[in-house]
Amino acid sequence: MNERAAASPRATNEMPRVGDPQDACGDTLQQRYQRIRARSAQLAAPLSAEDCCVQSMPDASPVKWHLAHTTWFFETFALEAFDSGFKPWHGAYRVLFNSYYNSIGDKHPRPQRGMLTRPSLAEIKDYRVHVDGRVLALLRHRGDDSQLRQMLMLGLNHEQQHQELLLTDVKHLLWQNPLHPAYRAGDAPGRSSHAPLEWIACSGGLVQIGHSGEGFAFDNELPRHSIFLQPYLLASRLVTNGEYMRFIDAGGYRRPQCWSAEGWDWVVREKLTNPIYWFADGDHWQEFGLHGLTRLDPDLPVVHVSYYEADAYARWADARLPTEAEWEHAAASVTLEGNFADNGWLHPSAAPASGLSQMFGDAWEWTQSSYAPYPRFRPAAGAVGEYNAKFMLNQYVLRGGSCATPAGHVRRSYRNFFPTGARWQFSGIRLARDS
Repeated sequence: MNERAAASPRATNEMPRVGDPQDACGDTLQQRYQRIRARSAQLAAPLSAEDCCVQSMPDASPVKWHLAHTTWFFETFALEAFDSGFKPWHGAYRVLFNSYYNSIGDKHPRPQRGMLTRPSLAEIKDYRVHVDGRVLALLRHRGDDSQLRQMLMLGLNHEQQHQELLLTDVKHLLWQNPLHPAYRAGDAPGRSSHAPLEWIACSGGLVQIGHSGEGFAFDNELPRHSIFLQPYLLASRLVTNGEYMRFIDAGGYRRPQCWSAEGWDWVVREKLTNPIYWFADGDHWQEFGLHGLTRLDPDLPVVHVSYYEADAYARWADARLPTEAEWEHAAASVTLEGNFADNGWLHPSAAPASGLSQMFGDAWEWTQSSYAPYPRFRPAAGAVGEYNAKFMLNQYVLRGGSCATPAGHVRRSYRNFFPTGARWQFSGIRLARDS
């Protein structure tokens, strides 16, 4: 979800297979399209036009841009490709809302997206309505075209990625406001308690990882392949705020022996002493969230930590981060349920019980695996093939989804990726050890 404008389809030059005409919710493709597109509008609804225009940093995008870019995808890759009578809504949008598709043409500079006061938010909403109407009409006339259906499924999964980015980008934006405004009014998540940490023994051996089955998958999840794992131990839950506070109190941000060389240089350069969104308030910590500023709950998972911080904590705790193969192998035994964005919580929750938990939802989990192609990987042909392969350098893999991820979007094989210093996503820590 590293602003992945659209995923390239499969490990062959084919598009991803849609699978059954109805999704897991029982929706047809038309209903799924309307539901997911409406969800983006719902996420933007609590925000003012001013909120939707501002860009808090080059890695984030304005809400207005997210709404426009996801629409640009359907106009460019569905309508232009499959509608014989295609005419663009506005010729300039092809450049303004292109993310990084070099084969499509020029792009507006990413750090300057917040300068786009025009078109207005109202005009972008009109753009969405126009494109939605044309896509649904195209589906009515060409609904049996498998290539069109596959492209629309790709676009819908792409839009769900941007729904999560919209929330995390808004959180970063509001955090910088000294008023500490809430994205969502109402009560903040209540206090809680977590289950004790256990070490779950995993047998290892020759295992299969990667996507299997007929459902949708991005090409970086393929092909499915064998990998040998040594026996290992996996923590039963995510690291909590309270546990991370002990790392801070022990001088974790001041002890170079806890950090990789590059991580220590990063801590010193950025003058960091705690996770982003934490505020010292006398003898207590407060945490900024989408519900505003609240007292830090020690029993909730620590989030918004970089790979550097996750790795340093693991070293301090006499442990390590799991590999992505270990994570996927362990996740095979867990039901794909969790605290996702649809719950409305929009914050990690405490581990509910003993045993392996929090594998899905709550927080993306850093692994020690570099984001690299699987054996025999080949990117898709055409413009959509620009999505994954060219980012397989200087990134690390995260697994499992977060409290900002739409339910039903992630799979056991889903590979998220970010650079080592990224902290504005809901990224957390699960520990592993050698058996």
